[in-house]
Amino acid sequence: MAEQKEVVRDCLATIVPFGEQVVLPNGAMVDVVQALGGSVTVSYGGRLLRIKGEDADAVGLPPPERPDLPQHATAAEVERAVWEMLRTCYDPEIPIDMVELGLIYGCEVQPQQDDDGYAVRITMTLTAPGCGMGDVLADEVKTKLTTLPPVQAVDVVVSFDPPWSPERMSEAARLQSGLF
Repeated sequence: MAEQKEVVRDCLATIVPFGEQVVLPNGAMVDVVQALGGSVTVSYGGRLLRIKGEDADAVGLPPPERPDLPQHATAAEVERAVWEMLRTCYDPEIPIDMVELGLIYGCEVQPQQDDDGYAVRITMTLTAPGCGMGDVLADEVKTKLTTLPPVQAVDVVVSFDPPWSPERMSEAARLQSGLF
């Protein structure tokens, strides 16, 4: 059951699945369809719209929590934190995170030269090559990973080789979605 909320300030939203940005106006009434991983999917005017986590307050929801990772974390600690953060990235139409959906193909964590920081490279895919949300999802991954204190550079590569299929989903995700 969707929860109805009033938009308390103008905020940017992205039309799902087209990826176009629009402004949700102050005073608009929206139905919250999904609020997972910080981002919010709402229904407004017969369309699904995605609101970034940092704008969740516009519909009365808290912003996402900031990760806690020591400044001098090891590569293993950073990689573990990266995977945890990737589990907070959700498809705006499917209430399953991108890791469980099988959209993350690779994660490389490399120490930066002459620094205590790390560079992260994520290889991911989309459920469909023509998905208009591809740039939005890749940007969410990059934005979230750069909030990890020792991460100084993030490169997100979207690949369709191999193409995604439901077999890439975890067993839990297949059961949750009814694709078993």
